[in-house]
Amino acid sequence: MEAAAATNMHPRTISIVVSSLILAIAGTATAGVLPDDRGDILYHLYDGGGITIDGPSILVRKKVGKSVSLVGNYYIDMISSASIDVITTASPYTEEREQMSLGMDYLRGNTTMSVSITNSEESDFTSDSYSFSVSQDMFGDLTTLTMAYSLGDDEVRRSDDDTFTRDADRQFYSIGLTQIVTRNLIMGLNVETITDEGFLNNPYRTVRYLDPGSPVGYSYEPELYPNTRTSTAVGFRARYHLPYRAALQGEYRFFTDTWGIISHTAAISYTHPWGPFTFTGKYRFYTQDQADFYSDLFSRSEATNFRGRDKELSEFVSQNFRLQASYELFKEWSYFERGSVNLIYDQLLIDYDNFRDLTSGAPVGQEPLYALDAGVYQLFFSFWF
Repeated sequence: MEAAAATNMHPRTISIVVSSLILAIAGTATAGVLPDDRGDILYHLYDGGGITIDGPSILVRKKVGKSVSLVGNYYIDMISSASIDVITTASPYTEEREQMSLGMDYLRGNTTMSVSITNSEESDFTSDSYSFSVSQDMFGDLTTLTMAYSLGDDEVRRSDDDTFTRDADRQFYSIGLTQIVTRNLIMGLNVETITDEGFLNNPYRTVRYLDPGSPVGYSYEPELYPNTRTSTAVGFRARYHLPYRAALQGEYRFFTDTWGIISHTAAISYTHPWGPFTFTGKYRFYTQDQADFYSDLFSRSEATNFRGRDKELSEFVSQNFRLQASYELFKEWSYFERGSVNLIYDQLLIDYDNFRDLTSGAPVGQEPLYALDAGVYQLFFSFWF
């Protein structure tokens, strides 16, 4: 499950995406089955577009009896940003984010109920999330229905203004259906709706507008977003297991929201085992339209009721290439049942259709379009016990 705007690569967005992937690494409960006991130690590094993010994560999952599984995650990252957004309107900065998550899965018959709580802290941002989901196996365990709800409570601040405090609330609803079609084919359909309310823009970000009195031909003013947003996404996924233990997976996702953004995501991946190794290659393509109130250059100050110049609101196309290798370290060693080491590399390429590079020094409105090339590295060890 990927956010539609995850490819914008704002530092906070990158952190949230990476931390959600960390939780996915250790697996989540499915109806009728609790995840295995395991521990994960991870280090991740994102480097691209003038932004560097890195840090460790530790995750532990443990069963309590036959019906309960507990999971805890501690994650920290350091953000250093001199991105195009920063260097054109502000000074480079460093930031630290700390996140802690606790969760529990409860299994009763063919039904699994899961709850979790997550707290994320930065110097100018606090986020608390509370989640609940229930999964039910049906029709001889061939069909699984999953419903989920999450409530988020954010507090947005400014590091240069102690009096600035704004709130934002979000609610997430999801319903998914997974079907075992044949012995080798599994298919899934998922529908999500997210509602946001409150302060939804970045307190530091500005928009630019034409200003004949300025030496460069334009000036800046604070951005202004609507205080509500509702988004809906529909995703389809199919996984086919090949006779020689390999697997081929395809995905498609459609997204739309009340800000006028429409996006399409398509991905294909191939997994191949080879002795103690497992290799995976994945290609992901993403395209989106711009928000109704986005503009790279407004005609004048306060030209519209709402104004935004964030890259994630613009029209762009992104491609992601992933290579992943896993190696089985051992089986039945001391206290552990088995262990593995995993290395993941993602190459991210984004071409923006109407967001311009102001560092070029070209005349106003004639600056070259911005493009982003970034790499994401993840190294983690897993131990089952």
